Amino acid sequence: MQTVFIIVWTVIVTVFFSTITIICSLLDPKGEIPHKIARLWARFILAGSGIKVEIKGLSNIDTTESYIYMANHQSNFDIPVLLASLPVQFRWLAKAELFRIPLFGYAMRRSGYISIDRSGRRSALASLKKVAKTIKNGVSVIIFPEGTRSRDGNIKPFKNGGFVIAIDAGVPIVPVIIHGTWPIMSKSRLHIKPGNVSLEIKKPIESSFYTRKTKNDLLKKVRQVICESYEKGKQESLPC
Repeated sequence: MQTVFIIVWTVIVTVFFSTITIICSLLDPKGEIPHKIARLWARFILAGSGIKVEIKGLSNIDTTESYIYMANHQSNFDIPVLLASLPVQFRWLAKAELFRIPLFGYAMRRSGYISIDRSGRRSALASLKKVAKTIKNGVSVIIFPEGTRSRDGNIKPFKNGGFVIAIDAGVPIVPVIIHGTWPIMSKSRLHIKPGNVSLEIKKPIESSFYTRKTKNDLLKKVRQVICESYEKGKQESLPC
């Protein structure tokens, strides 16, 4: 019954805020107001789902600087957790399927979020160019380097596209570790269980020291930071 309530609540809130986002996007082509509305949407989703978020390491970032944030991906709730918790303007690099959701997908597009279409090399390259343009305009980007949610709660292999973007744009990568969303709603089940989440923000890792030829070294470094913090969270019995 609790899961049904949360799903109904999420649909109602999503329709309401998507409509407002679309309207506001007509007045703000840069997407700053729509992003703030998206943050409100996320907070309503978390509140209605009984999810509380603790943020650690916010002092590690300069909220006026542009970064590529890279986070582990455990659950559908990762998106509202990041939106509600990161007090910066950023845009999502999200799979194309999300943009096909009626109203919600259009609101994402109007907010300046970027669709990554992996159906072909040309489509993927076009997406990467949009990301580079967004960063050059002074706006941060969030990427899930695993590409999709984990099925078992463990961190999947990273894809290298985000690291190429970071190197080409010359911006630092901020590793973000999400603890606790997988048991709330895993990929393999529809059941939603309210709980606590911990969001860890690590110090930025400079990408300017790397080239496309050494992008795998950057990938390994970022992955090591995320994996070590995630495993440490489990050992310390954090909500993960």
